[in-house]
Amino acid sequence: MKKELLIFGSEGALGKGISSALVEKDYDSVILFDFKFHEPTNTEKIKKVAIKDLSIEQNVIEAFSEIKPDRSKKFFLFSSIGGFAGGSEIWDKDFDEWKRMFDINLMTNVLIAKHFSKLIIKSHSGAACFTAAYSVFQNETGKAAYGASKSALVHLIKSLAHEGEKINLSVNGIAPFIIDTPSNRDWMVDADFSRWMKPNEIGELVHKLFECYNFVSGNVITLKNRFEI
Repeated sequence: MKKELLIFGSEGALGKGISSALVEKDYDSVILFDFKFHEPTNTEKIKKVAIKDLSIEQNVIEAFSEIKPDRSKKFFLFSSIGGFAGGSEIWDKDFDEWKRMFDINLMTNVLIAKHFSKLIIKSHSGAACFTAAYSVFQNETGKAAYGASKSALVHLIKSLAHEGEKINLSVNGIAPFIIDTPSNRDWMVDADFSRWMKPNEIGELVHKLFECYNFVSGNVITLKNRFEI
């Protein structure tokens, strides 16, 4: 049975690491979704699709129009879609920032989840993995809007995992602390980078979740620190 991989947010630092790990696995075809692509497709099995604001449902519908349901195909989706804004206490935070955090971290993924579920209903089965945040489990000053939006995403993951049982859809999430990206290295130059989560290693974890998708669902895996082996 054929396997198709969908990656939303493939061009960001996390998305690129995830993509580099997953495209080497045994997926028959891969579709990468992002707002802009800087490099051409390298293999015939990879297709790149430019997307627009995913908090608008019509844009999500257009993205999923690139995929055809198939009863003889399994679909796997990873979403790194999200964003961060912080630095001020609740009483100083502009309400528009709250709305922006919920749009980019929750509503985009609600719509991705909705239309991926519709695809799975008309196909064999599938799995999705979304990107939450370690901030969900650890309160930090200045991150209320970000943490609240990611907490809502965690509830979405667990709710869809429960409802997805009836359509052969499993859903999990990852909740990384600090990811080893160029921007994070520039921001925290004195940190121990070896402790940070590596995007390609996260990709290996996501693939393992997909390999076990028929019995692993409803989990949000915290990824705080790593060590060298």
